[in-house]
Amino acid sequence: MNASELFWGDKYMENGQKVSASMQPMDRYDVGHVQEVIRQAHGELRHLLHQRSEIMKRIGTVKQTISGLANLFGDGVLNEELMELVDRKSSGRQPGFTKACRMILMQAGRAMNARDICDYFQQKMPALLARHKDPMASVTTVLNRLVEYGEAQAVLSNGRRAWRWVAEAPVEAPASSTEVGLMA
Repeated sequence: MNASELFWGDKYMENGQKVSASMQPMDRYDVGHVQEVIRQAHGELRHLLHQRSEIMKRIGTVKQTISGLANLFGDGVLNEELMELVDRKSSGRQPGFTKACRMILMQAGRAMNARDICDYFQQKMPALLARHKDPMASVTTVLNRLVEYGEAQAVLSNGRRAWRWVAEAPVEAPASSTEVGLMA
């Protein structure tokens, strides 16, 4: 290496070959090996996302079961931790908007559209709804996020976009004939 190379900052690979500015980073590596690592990581990511989806369905089923039992026998059957885990704990303040949408959808037991949820907010939690400039857009955004999290499913109900809480479907009961699942 000469002084001009040091001055101009020329770079060399481990084998002594000069790296030109036009040389792409991929040119310096075994692309086949990198592609194999990417393929394996992609497969693992898909597998993990599928597992997460299945776990979220199971969590939804368990939360619905616990909430249903609390509805039948009263919140007294639940301890503090369980009350919080199923979003039933009264903390003296209104729950967060996302948490409230989650609770409404989970307890509805049916698909709801954004208008249904806004109407529920208006009746039961008007202060929470009043904080939003465009409540329908806010509710729709939250519902779409719940779909992304694997907690809700977008469906068509009576020809309109609606959302339902994701729980494991009973084996013997198919989905309602008025609801059609939508791809996210």
